[in-house]
Amino acid sequence: MKTTSIGPFTLYDYAPTRESSFRTEVLHGLSQKKKAIPCKFFYDERGSRLFDEICELDEYYPTRTELAILRTYNREIARELGARPLLIELGSGSGNKTRLVLDYLDDPAAYVPIDIAREHLISSAALLLDAYADRGLEVLPVCADYTQDFDIPRARRPTQNLVFYFPGSTIGNLSPEEAIRFLAHLRSLARGPCALLLGADLKKDRTVLELAYNDRAGVTAAFNLNVLTHINRELGADFNLDRFRHRSFYNERDGRIEMHLVSTCSQIVRVGDVTIPFTEGESILTEHSYKFSADDMTHIATRGGFRVDRVWTDEKSLFSVQLLRSA
Repeated sequence: MKTTSIGPFTLYDYAPTRESSFRTEVLHGLSQKKKAIPCKFFYDERGSRLFDEICELDEYYPTRTELAILRTYNREIARELGARPLLIELGSGSGNKTRLVLDYLDDPAAYVPIDIAREHLISSAALLLDAYADRGLEVLPVCADYTQDFDIPRARRPTQNLVFYFPGSTIGNLSPEEAIRFLAHLRSLARGPCALLLGADLKKDRTVLELAYNDRAGVTAAFNLNVLTHINRELGADFNLDRFRHRSFYNERDGRIEMHLVSTCSQIVRVGDVTIPFTEGESILTEHSYKFSADDMTHIATRGGFRVDRVWTDEKSLFSVQLLRSA
């Protein structure tokens, strides 16, 4: 870990060497019998912009529904989180949802945004620091892969009230077993009692789900294909985007949306000096997004060392914001 002073705050940097980690994980995924690319590599600069566009689409209900839940219940959520919380956001992004939480917290000790996209993290941390300057909020940005080990920075004002914030149903990008291990990982990071406020997308009619990932304007398709552009640029690959198409569907058996890039012909792709063969119709799994029932979340929370304490939903039960406490 290294620390860097950037204007009014210190950046705690745990990020791995980007190119070597990127190359290793991409080649590992593409060498599997069922090819896959980790979804975290969607988020280069263009990918982040495209995802922001997705969140504004009519078909994409999760973001606006989660925001509506936070606006409706933010005072109640703040009361449940208690006094002087240290808010630790996992995958902080643009921080729009964060403000709906921070605005109502009782004397927060500090805000710790964690993200692997260094420049985006620095920019959003600076905006949050400026927005809450009148409240003297301490902002402690950490550049890290939040699934890996890192130390939570100490706030100037000590507190025992650690609250992880994991919005957007990002937990759905983990398999159930991965989610269980992830909750155990958070307890290890906290080194004591902690809470977790998370967004969790709920099981519902497949038509609603599939429309959310197959928008008419093609923004999700562009977002999906952009991961190949990212790999071409950073790893010297030669993916031809015209030879792949976006496909997204709800896998009812596993209870998850799957996003794929499907090869439209037999072809050879090079990633640096490594060749990757594709048959016509063969796909790369780029993302899965699990949807949850109440029993699903209870099972995952219990096995991960937490209990589900409170659940807030919208009137149509499309989405939920859930408060888990370490057992």
